[in-house]
Amino acid sequence: MLPPDRTPTLSPAPCSPTTAPAPWSDVSSAGAPTASASPGSSDAAARVARFSGFRPEVQGLRAIAVLLVVVYHVFMGRVSGGVDVFLLISAFFMTLSFVRRIEGGRPLGLGRYWLHTFKRLLPLATVIILFTLALIWLVFPRTDVAEFRSQGVASILYLENWALAANEVNYYAADHSTASPFQHFWSLSVQGQVFLVWPLIFALAWFVKRRTGRDSIPVLAVCFGLVFAASLAFSVVTTATQQEFAYFDTRARLWEFALGSLLALAVPYLRVGRGLGVLLGWAGFVSMVLVGILVDVQGAFPGWIALWPLLSAAAIIVAGQTGSPIGFDRFLSWGPIVRLGDAAYALYLVHWPLLISYLVVRERPVAGPRSGVALVVVSIVLALLLTKFVENPLKRWKWPEARNWRLALVIVICMGLVLASAGTWSAVERHRTAQLEARAELNNPGARVLEPGYEFTGDENAPTLPRPEELADYHADLGSKCPSDIDIDSSVRKYCTEVLGNDDAEKTVLVLGNSHAQQWIPAIKTYAQDHNWRVIAYVGQGCFYTEASQQPKTQPHCAGWFEHSEHLLTSNDFDTVFLQGTFASVESERVNENLTSAIRRLTGRGTTVVGIRDNPRFKEGLTQCALALGRDDPQCTQVPPAVRQDDPQKALADGIDGYVTVDMTSFICPGGSCHPVIGNVYVFADTNHLSAPYGESLIDAFGDQLTEALS
Repeated sequence: MLPPDRTPTLSPAPCSPTTAPAPWSDVSSAGAPTASASPGSSDAAARVARFSGFRPEVQGLRAIAVLLVVVYHVFMGRVSGGVDVFLLISAFFMTLSFVRRIEGGRPLGLGRYWLHTFKRLLPLATVIILFTLALIWLVFPRTDVAEFRSQGVASILYLENWALAANEVNYYAADHSTASPFQHFWSLSVQGQVFLVWPLIFALAWFVKRRTGRDSIPVLAVCFGLVFAASLAFSVVTTATQQEFAYFDTRARLWEFALGSLLALAVPYLRVGRGLGVLLGWAGFVSMVLVGILVDVQGAFPGWIALWPLLSAAAIIVAGQTGSPIGFDRFLSWGPIVRLGDAAYALYLVHWPLLISYLVVRERPVAGPRSGVALVVVSIVLALLLTKFVENPLKRWKWPEARNWRLALVIVICMGLVLASAGTWSAVERHRTAQLEARAELNNPGARVLEPGYEFTGDENAPTLPRPEELADYHADLGSKCPSDIDIDSSVRKYCTEVLGNDDAEKTVLVLGNSHAQQWIPAIKTYAQDHNWRVIAYVGQGCFYTEASQQPKTQPHCAGWFEHSEHLLTSNDFDTVFLQGTFASVESERVNENLTSAIRRLTGRGTTVVGIRDNPRFKEGLTQCALALGRDDPQCTQVPPAVRQDDPQKALADGIDGYVTVDMTSFICPGGSCHPVIGNVYVFADTNHLSAPYGESLIDAFGDQLTEALS
C-alpha cells in the first residue's frame, strides 16, 4: 500500500531508490526493452535502463486491487486477494528502484531510504489513526474502547498484524460490526516490516557486486528465490494448522513480496508479443476478480491458494504496454484509473474505519446495497481529497528532504501525535478508574450484598464497575515465572507460573486448567496467604484437562500442554490440585469421564483435588445486554438450564475419597436467575467469564466454602 512517488523523467540515468520509476520511454509496445538495452549489453546505462520507467498500467493495477478490496469488504464480506496484489506491487517497485541504483554503481543510502519511506507513509496514516480514535470515542461500544485504542498505537508502530495474531482475530468474521476499525492496518504493518528488512538483501547484492564485480541480478534472484520457497512452505504449513494466526504472520507473507521482487528481476528480460500481451492482460484481470467469488478463503489464505491473485496480477504486469486498442493495459493506463491508483493508499486507509463505524452506528452486521454504494463513493471522494490536499503536498514538501534529521523529525512527530493522544486518553481513564476503585468497597460491593444482614451504605448513583472499556481485562494475574524446583518439561515451562511463593509453606498447591480455573486465582491466593500455602499455576488458555483428543483444534498448543501435565503432576509433590470440575455449555453441564479418571489417579496418590464448578455460559453476554438495553431490562436476566440443577460433581465427590467441591453458583446466579449486575458490579465480562471485580467480591464466600470442603 506504499503510496506512489512519481517523479517523471525521460532520462534512463540511475535514480535514487527513493525516487519513483520514470516513464518507460525506452520500452517497445510489448513492454520489452529496446535494442539499446538488449540482454547482451554490458553498458551500465543500458542495464539501468532495463529497470527504469514509470509503468502506468501497474499504477492502474493498484486502482483495480484497492477497488477489489473495498467492494469485497463492503458488499461480500470476503477476501478478494487485492491486498496480496498490493504486497506484490510494492515489492515489484522497490526491487526496480534498488536494482537501478545497484547497477548504476551508486551507494544505496539505506538510512535515507528508510527515513524517506516512512516520512511518506506516516503523515496520512497518522491522520487516519487520529480520525479513527475520534470515531472510537464518539460511537463505539465502551467495551471495545481500550482494546481498539491500543490497536491504534500498534498501527502507528507497524505492529498491528502481531496484535491481531496474538488476539486470534477472525479476519473472516461475518459480522464486521464487531471488528476493529484498525484491523486493515495489518497489511500496512507487514509492509512496514518488509520495508525495513528487504533493503538488507539489496545491500548484500550491492556488497557482492562491489567486491567481486558479479552481476547483482543472479544474486538477488537466488536470495529472493530462497525467501520465496521457505516462506511459502511455512505459509502452507501454518495455514493448515493455525490459519487465523498465519493470516497476520509476516513470515507467512514474505513469499508474496519475494514473488514481486522475482517478477521485477524477470520482467525487463521478457519479450511478450502484442497478441499474447492482450490475452495475458485480460486473462489476469478476469482471474483476479474471480478469486474472491470462487475461492472459499476461510482456512485457505495465505497458503498456496494466494498464488491465484498474485499470478493473475503478474500476468497483467508481464503483458505490459501492448499498444493494442483492445488491450487491458489501455484501460489501466486511462487517466482517471491511474489517478485512482495514485489515491489507492488513501482509499485503503479510509474505507475500513468508515465501514465499521457505519455498521456500529446502525447496529448492522453488513452494509446493504444502497448504504454500501454510498460508503464506496464517500470513501473514494475522501481518498481523492486526502491525496490532493494532504498526501501530495507533504510529499512535495522540500524542507524535510534537505536533512536526514528533518525526515526523522517528521516520523517522530507523526508517531508522537498518536502515542500522546492514546496515552493521554488512557491515563485519564486510569485516573478515573482509580478514583472509582478507591470507593468501590462502599459503592460496588458485588457479591457481598448477598451475605446475610448486609446493608448497602454507598452511593446509589455510583457508576457500575468494571467500567465497560475494562471488561475485557478479566484474566487474573498468574504471578512470576515457573520456579526452578518445579520439575516440568522445558517445552511447556512457559505455562507454569508461581502465583504465591513461600519458602516455609505448609502446603504446595497447583491450579490446573484454562481461564475458567484462572479466574479463581485471586480467591485461591487469598486463602493460601491465610493458610501458609505456596501456589503454582499451570494454565493453558483454551485447553481442557481431560484428554488429548478433546483439546480444541483451534488451540494447537493445547496438545503439548495436556501431554506434559501428567509429568508435572507425578514429578512434583502437590498437596492439593484445584481444577475445573464440570464443563458447562449454554444448554447443559456435565462431568467429563476422562477427568473422572484423572481425579482418581490423583487422589490415589494422596493428593487432595478441589473441583470448582464451572460458571454458567450464555449465547449473548448479559453485561453487553445491560449496556445496550439497561441493567434492569428483563431480557438481560436469564435462567440457564445448568443453574436449575444440582452440582453434577456431587456424586463424584461422594464416591471418591480426597475429592471435594466448591460450587459458587448461588453467588453468581442467586435464586436461580443470572442477573447482569449484582451489588453495582457487572457479574460477567463476556458470555462465559466472570468480571474481575465480581470475582474479587467472591473471595470471602469462596474461602468459606473451601474451608468447609476441606474440613
